[in-house]
Amino acid sequence: MKTLKLIAAGIVLFIATSSQAQVSVNVNIGSPPSWGPAGYSAVEYYYLPDVQAYYDIRASQFIYFGNGRWVRSRYLPRQYRNYDLYSGYKVVLNDYHGTRPYTYFKNHKAKYHKGYKGPQQRTIGQRNGNHDNYNQKGNKENNGHKGNNGHGNNGHGNNGRGNGKH
Repeated sequence: MKTLKLIAAGIVLFIATSSQAQVSVNVNIGSPPSWGPAGYSAVEYYYLPDVQAYYDIRASQFIYFGNGRWVRSRYLPRQYRNYDLYSGYKVVLNDYHGTRPYTYFKNHKAKYHKGYKGPQQRTIGQRNGNHDNYNQKGNKENNGHKGNNGHGNNGHGNNGRGNGKH
């Protein structure tokens, strides 16, 4: 009986040591938005010259200067709610890996002025065909009013402009 237990224990030990332990770790630190430029992999920030703001890919947040300080938000400020993120130029900040890209804002602003267009960019995805009205928080307006009192986007939704969703 003791011999049988020893053999069984030996078999269990043999199987335990010969089997491979596989550990799979999938960490999604933040994927680029669909309006982001295609062809870049290890990028953490975009600079958006037209709105003088940054986009933090890992946190899915815009960073802009407002009320005397740098603000992090999932949405652009109100004055840019109709900004077309798909067609606006994005400067890919390949060389910055900190937490405060605005440290170099004066340099970025001087080098990449409003209206700056560098090499042609393709976006990662396509804007969706959703023509519902959305306010700056990305919530559907269902009260029958046209966004912006019928001005700006003429009630045709934001078509991927300014809400930061991806």
